[in-house]
Amino acid sequence: MKNLTHRLMIAAAALAVTAGSALAQTRTYTAEIPHAFQAGKTQMQSGSYVFKVEPQGGNSIVTVSNLDTNKKIYLLPSAGPDAPKAWSDAGKPVVALACADGQCALQSLWDGHNSSVYRFAPPKPVRETRFVSMLIPLHPAN
Repeated sequence: MKNLTHRLMIAAAALAVTAGSALAQTRTYTAEIPHAFQAGKTQMQSGSYVFKVEPQGGNSIVTVSNLDTNKKIYLLPSAGPDAPKAWSDAGKPVVALACADGQCALQSLWDGHNSSVYRFAPPKPVRETRFVSMLIPLHPAN
């Protein structure tokens, strides 16, 4: 009887790990970014990009890769608020840049699946600077 109980516990643990890994799935997207932008502390050029969201425990790592220059950076986003209603109604993933005075910075990413967005630390605003948000559609990568 102990042997059967032990086997059932192992099977249940394996099932829980499998279910958890199905929920925490890496997602990869492509986008055309028309402007140079700051991501973290790195200046990125305009061009074709791949955004890869990899769950790591309770957090995620976002890899931002420029396909034209082969420049790649890794970012640790914070959990942001729920996606705006317009985004969730459309159901299409987007990346948002905050732009002011000709400078843009990566602000957030919504993968089209989770309720909340991934937030990135914006640059420190200059006094009385107003940021305008630019939305860029993401396309699932094959």
